[in-house]
Amino acid sequence: MMKSYILSALALGSAFMSFFYEVQPSSASTYSEDAITVTPSEQIQEWALAHNNFGASDPVNEVAREKGLTYKDSLFYNYYSQSLGLRLDFDEDKALLETVADWIGTPYRSGGNSQRGTDCSGFVSKVYKQVYGISLTHSSRSMFHQVNRVSKSAMETGDLVFFRRGPGQPIFHVGIYLEDGKFIHAATNGGVMINSLMSPYYKRHFYAAGRVI
Repeated sequence: MMKSYILSALALGSAFMSFFYEVQPSSASTYSEDAITVTPSEQIQEWALAHNNFGASDPVNEVAREKGLTYKDSLFYNYYSQSLGLRLDFDEDKALLETVADWIGTPYRSGGNSQRGTDCSGFVSKVYKQVYGISLTHSSRSMFHQVNRVSKSAMETGDLVFFRRGPGQPIFHVGIYLEDGKFIHAATNGGVMINSLMSPYYKRHFYAAGRVI
């Protein structure tokens, strides 16, 4: 009799433990089988719902209203202003903002020009082809001969910024100026990212800005 009680208790305990420790399908396998693609437009709408700040009294929305932008355009610039960390003028090229945002985080790879890996000139040349349909050489030094020089104070979104290590030294790096004193580039120590031209390293090595002819 006692033996029957013990066996019953063990069976009940086994069922109890299996209920709590049953192996569930991993979330990774679920998503890999049924991947969800979110478009930039959907990302903007999700961001708008999360922030719900259009019409609020802040400098960004004041600019939007002053320029007479539509609600859709205002959402676009608000989204990229915050996601890229830029103080935009709300008249920047939309295709450029969308494209460079999609490249952020791409790893650095010497000689590369794809989102699997790219170097600085490969990144710039690919973005210019995607956004403007313009073919640039895959070389920061050669690119310098494809631009008209502009002063640092006259730079506009989409202009190229060039760097060298000192007077008489060759150009060794190139990026695309965005806005608010910031540019996007493919750095050897972090891949495609946005940095400030006023940071000590880039301020020291900045050489010139140029507008593609």
